[in-house]
Amino acid sequence: MIPELGHLALILALSLALVLAIFPMIGSLNNTPGWIALARPAAWGQFFFIAIAFGCLVSSFLNDDFSVVYVAQNGNTLLPPVYKVSAVWGAHEGSLLLWVFILSGWTVAVSLLARHLPAVVLARVLSVMGLVSIGFLSFLLFTSNPFARVFPVPLEGGDLNPLLQDPGLAIHPPMLYMGYVGMSVAFSFAIAALIGGRLDAAWARWSRPWTTVAWMFLTIGITLGSWWAYNELGWGGWWFWDPVENASFMPWLAATALIHSLAVTEKRGAFKRWTVLLALLAFSLSLLGTFLVRSGVLTSVHAFASDPARGLFILIFLCIVIGGSLSLYAARAPSVTSGGRFDGFSRETLLLGNNLLLVIVTAFVLLGTLAPLIYDALDWGKISVGFPWFNRMFVIFTPFLVVLMGMGPLTRWKHQDPADLARQLRVALLISLGGGILAALPLLHEGSVWAGLAVMLSLWIVCSLLLSLRQRLRYRKGLAGLWQDLGAKGSGSYYGMVVAHFGVAVFIIGVTFVMQYNVEKDIRLSPGESTELAGYTLRFDGVQARQGPNYRADRGTVHILKGEREIALLQPEKRVYTVQTKPMTESGIDVGFTRDIYVSLGEGLGNGDWSMRLYYKPFIRWIWFGGLLIAIGGLLAASDRRYRIAVRDRVPASAALGNDGLIANGGS
Repeated sequence: MIPELGHLALILALSLALVLAIFPMIGSLNNTPGWIALARPAAWGQFFFIAIAFGCLVSSFLNDDFSVVYVAQNGNTLLPPVYKVSAVWGAHEGSLLLWVFILSGWTVAVSLLARHLPAVVLARVLSVMGLVSIGFLSFLLFTSNPFARVFPVPLEGGDLNPLLQDPGLAIHPPMLYMGYVGMSVAFSFAIAALIGGRLDAAWARWSRPWTTVAWMFLTIGITLGSWWAYNELGWGGWWFWDPVENASFMPWLAATALIHSLAVTEKRGAFKRWTVLLALLAFSLSLLGTFLVRSGVLTSVHAFASDPARGLFILIFLCIVIGGSLSLYAARAPSVTSGGRFDGFSRETLLLGNNLLLVIVTAFVLLGTLAPLIYDALDWGKISVGFPWFNRMFVIFTPFLVVLMGMGPLTRWKHQDPADLARQLRVALLISLGGGILAALPLLHEGSVWAGLAVMLSLWIVCSLLLSLRQRLRYRKGLAGLWQDLGAKGSGSYYGMVVAHFGVAVFIIGVTFVMQYNVEKDIRLSPGESTELAGYTLRFDGVQARQGPNYRADRGTVHILKGEREIALLQPEKRVYTVQTKPMTESGIDVGFTRDIYVSLGEGLGNGDWSMRLYYKPFIRWIWFGGLLIAIGGLLAASDRRYRIAVRDRVPASAALGNDGLIANGGS
C-alpha cells in the first residue's frame, strides 16, 4: 500500500496548497487575522505530505517494487543502493516530485526564517508560493503520477539510464532544482509587493538573501553539471551550449542581474520597477527551462520527457504565470516612483550597465536556443545554432561586463568624479595591460591574443578588488583589523562580492586557457606501445575484462610518465550495462592544478589494439574552482548579519495591507 499512501499524500498536499493559496491571500486583503494565520500551518502541512510522498517513492525503489510503472521503468535489482535513490529523480515523474518537494521546502523555510516580516506580507508571499505549488502538484497528479501501477508486474526493471549512474548526477539535479525553485521565492516576494503596494527598500531587503541563496544553489548546480559532462560523456568538453544547459544558464544570468539590482533598490531605493521585472523574468525563465526539458520540443542528452501533452500543460501554466504577473506589473508599475536620484556617472549607473548587458546576453542565449524551433514552426527550413555562435556572442559582451565589474566596487553611490576614479584605477590598468601583453607574447609558451585578453581582464578584476579592500581597511590595521571588519554589519555582502568576483577572474583564465591550449589526439595503440602528449609519455598496457555490479567492462591501463618518472596510472573503461546495453565510456583522468590528462577508451580493433582519444586540458579545473568561489561568494553575501536581525515592522498596518491600492514610495 506504500504507493497508494504516496498518491494520497500528494492529493492532500494539493488540498493544502489550495488552502495556502486562497485563504491567507483573501485574509491579507480584507484584514482577517484568522485567515492570515493559516499561512504557516498550511505551508508546514503541504511540506509534510509531500515529504511522505517522496519517502514512499524512495521506499519503492529501494524495495524494487516493480508494480509501480516508474520504478519498473527506471529501477533494477542489480542497481547499487545509491543509484536506486538517485533513480527517484532520474526521469520525468520522479524529478517533478523532487521539484515540488523542494518547492514545499522553500515554502517552509520562508515561513520559518522570515518571522521578522509583517504577518500580512508573509501571508501574501506564502500564498503566491502556494499558487505555484498548485500548478506543479496538478501537473504531477494529472499527467505525471509517479505512483501509477502496472499489471502484470514485471520480474525485472528497465534500469536507470547509464549516463545517470554517476556520483555527480546523484547531487547535480537537487542542487539545480534548489536554484530553479528558489527563484519562486523572489517571484513571490515581487508579486506580494505588487499586490500590497510596498515596493521599497524594505521589500528589497526582505527578498535579497532568499534570491542570493537560490542563485548560489543554481551556480552550484550548473558547475556540477559541467563537471559531470566532462567526466562522464567521454568527449572532454565542459559546456556545449546544449538547449537544456542553456535552460539553466538563462535563469542564472537573469538572477545575477537581479541580485545586483536588489542591492541598488535596498541601498538607494532606485531601480524598483526594474528589479521587480527581473524577479518575474528569472522565475519565468526557470519555468521555460522546465518546459524545454519536459516537452520534447528540443533534443538533448539532459531531456526528461518527450510527451506533447505534458509540454502543453507546462506551456499553459507558463502563459498563466507570465501573463498574470506581467498584467499585475502593468497595473501597478506606473504608480511606482523612481526612487533615489543619481548622476550620470555613479555606482548606480555602472550597475545599470551591468544589468543591461546581462539581460542582452540572456536574450541572445534565448534566441540561439529557440531559433531552431522558430524556423521549424514558420517553415523556414532547418537551422542549427551551435558552439561558434554562442562563443562569439560572449567574446563580444564579456569584456564590457568585466570592465564594469572592476570599476563598480571603487565607484561611489549617487555621484563619482571620473578623474578621481581614473587616479585610483591607473595602477590596476597598468598591471592588467602589462600582464595581458606578456601573456599574448610567445615567451614561456605559444603566444595567444585571447590568452592575453583573458589575463588582462582577470588581472583587472583582481587588482580592482585589492584596491577596494585597501580602501575599506585603511583605518583597520593588520589581520586583527580584517577580522574585526569581517564581523561588522554589512561585511558579508561586501566580502561575498569580493570572493564571487575573484571567482569570475579564475573562471575566465580557466575557460580561455583550456580553449586556446587544449591538445587532442586520436590514436591507435597496441599493448606496450607509447605515445607523446604535451610533453608527457603515455604507455598503453592493454585491456582487461571486468565485471561490475550491473555492467561488464573492458578496463584499459595507461601509465603516464614525465621523463623517466611515472606520475599517474589511469584505467579508462568501456562499459556495457546488463539491461540497457548501449556502450558507455568511463574516462581516466589525471587531475592537476594547472592541467588534466584525459584518456578515453574507444573501440577494440583486434589483436589487442584499441582506439583511444587523448586530451591535455590546461587549467580546466580553474573553471569549476571559479564556479565554486562564485557560489561561496553568494553564501557569504546571504549570511550577512543584517539579514539575521529581526526588524520590527515600522510601517502602519494600512501601509502593509496596501488598503488604498497605491504603491508605497519609500526610499532607502
